[in-house]
Amino acid sequence: MKSVETRIEKDSMGEMAVPKDALYGASTQRAVLNFPVSGYRFSRPFIRALGLIKWGAAQANHDLGLLDAHRAAFIVQAAEEVIEGKLDQHFPLDIFQTGSGTSTNTNANEVIANRCAQLAGKPIGSRELVHPNDHVNMGQSSNDVIPSAIHVSAAEQLQDCLLPALEKLRSALSGKAKEFHDIIKIGRTHLMDATPVRLGQEFGGYAQQVEYGKMRAEKAIEVLRELALGGTAVGTGLNRHPDFPAKVMRHLHQRTGIEFFEARDHFEAQGSKDAVVEASGQLKTIATSLFKIANDIRWLGSGPRCGIGEIQLPATQPGSSIMPGKVNPVLCESMMMVCAQVFGNDAVVTWAGANGNFELNVMMPVMAHNILESIRLLGNVADAFTEKCVVGIEANEERCRELVELSMAMVTSLAPKIGYDRAAEIAKESARTGKTVREICREKKVLLENDLEGALDPVAMTQPGGTGSGGS
Repeated sequence: MKSVETRIEKDSMGEMAVPKDALYGASTQRAVLNFPVSGYRFSRPFIRALGLIKWGAAQANHDLGLLDAHRAAFIVQAAEEVIEGKLDQHFPLDIFQTGSGTSTNTNANEVIANRCAQLAGKPIGSRELVHPNDHVNMGQSSNDVIPSAIHVSAAEQLQDCLLPALEKLRSALSGKAKEFHDIIKIGRTHLMDATPVRLGQEFGGYAQQVEYGKMRAEKAIEVLRELALGGTAVGTGLNRHPDFPAKVMRHLHQRTGIEFFEARDHFEAQGSKDAVVEASGQLKTIATSLFKIANDIRWLGSGPRCGIGEIQLPATQPGSSIMPGKVNPVLCESMMMVCAQVFGNDAVVTWAGANGNFELNVMMPVMAHNILESIRLLGNVADAFTEKCVVGIEANEERCRELVELSMAMVTSLAPKIGYDRAAEIAKESARTGKTVREICREKKVLLENDLEGALDPVAMTQPGGTGSGGS
């Protein structure tokens, strides 16, 4: 195995061998060795948010006269490279690390300080120009930076990734609701035949679920706008300028378009992570809606000849290695698996959020990982489901008409005219003989033909009031 060239760096615990070209330092390397757990790393949105906070902090400290223009300019430039993803390879730490995320905040401080040294033409590891703690971390603590980075990254991803994907899905479903408005099909409750509905009504219901999902994502952004930044170690704001948080927030708003603001109570913001738990709960609810939609569409297209078969899904790939011509509802299945993953992610976020001890939550890295993963997966799968499934759905009108006529539930509209008990007898006879409700009613001359046709009009049954004049 090829040996890695190293350099020697120091931190408060002493000397440490660090890979020669790594921009991180001794403290990060200690964490690399301490936490070889999962191979999971902080995602791009989180590293971007860390860069944004360090960028905004340098600007704010310069505005306040605490950081000279020369140093501030170097930190701003290096932090900009973190924001843009140019230095991601220098963030090697595992998610399952110190529960405050201190190792990753230190990682960011070291990378930015060493990149500043490079930019100034000095060797990596020299600290005379920019010190990772004294300058990059000025006015901050891991204990307020990491929770703030969770909020900033999740809010940005909700705004830029999930909301647009949900809007595309809502629009596609709404389009299908209009397209399928005139198609009458049988409704189902308890998986059993119920009274007729319009196929467009079903799809309109799905579109409304997604509209509510958008509203839930917006509520999640709202609770994430409150940042812990400014609380420093325990919430008291020790070692930071009184105006520091507000100035950082203005810079973050400039870059993200989201109006972040300083926590109303820093002890709440650092001792608990209730806002992240709430946001994750909104994602779980969105996933619940998407699971229902995907599962319904999967069943409506089942068969296609020996199942429900009321709609036809786009053929995206062969469905079997042994059965020629078989096509499966793979986009629906993909959506449902993502939703299951989001349910699990939310359970982790909930348990982690409950583990706030006194002035600090100590399970923040795994919260960050799971909530960002939920947002990413939901955004990606909603896009794929929209483009490769929903927009190509077609209605099987003949099958819809056939199932409406065969349904025993058609007898429901007769109950106000002939009574519940007699209607129930007709339904039972239909089940026993295989005859349709219409055929039995004609044989028994239950109503005059014109009255029967009016009572068994499936179109009228899809409107408020239906065809009957009696009770329910």
